[in-house]
Amino acid sequence: MPKLITICLTSEQQDQLEKIRDKHKCPYMRERATAILKIAEGVSGRQVALNGLLKPRKPDTIYGWVRRYKQEGIA
Repeated sequence: MPKLITICLTSEQQDQLEKIRDKHKCPYMRERATAILKIAEGVSGRQVALNGLLKPRKPDTIYGWVRRYKQEGIA
């Protein structure tokens, strides 16, 4: 059975992730913010992993990013 992961963002979290996606100096932070924003929009983790980023990732990588964000936030 495929994993289903969701996240609900506050408007403050959304704004913070959009700022990171658009302007952060580290490419990996921009990529992770993009993935989290897409999951929040309702795109499946698998879809984000395979087609939603500049290069394909393993779905488990995307799920890990979202889980870590839920637990630790941006830090």
